Amino acid sequence: MPNIKSAIKRVKQGAERNERNAHAKATMRTAVRKAEVALENKDENAKELLSQAVKLIDTAAGKGLIHKNNASRQKARLTKKAL
Repeated sequence: MPNIKSAIKRVKQGAERNERNAHAKATMRTAVRKAEVALENKDENAKELLSQAVKLIDTAAGKGLIHKNNASRQKARLTKKAL
């Protein structure tokens, strides 16, 4: 544990950011999973779940949680399943 005040603050900020980022990433993964299941089962709300998943993927890519190419690949695969 750091002794310097600024280093202590940085540790706290890092922990908060890590928690926030982990939650955002988990939410994105859950949305993607729900969309995939809905598309496979041809549910009525599959399009809504797909758009929500795409939105969360874009948000995660914008925040730097996932790489932009990874986001693009995930969106492409999801939309391909929708067709």
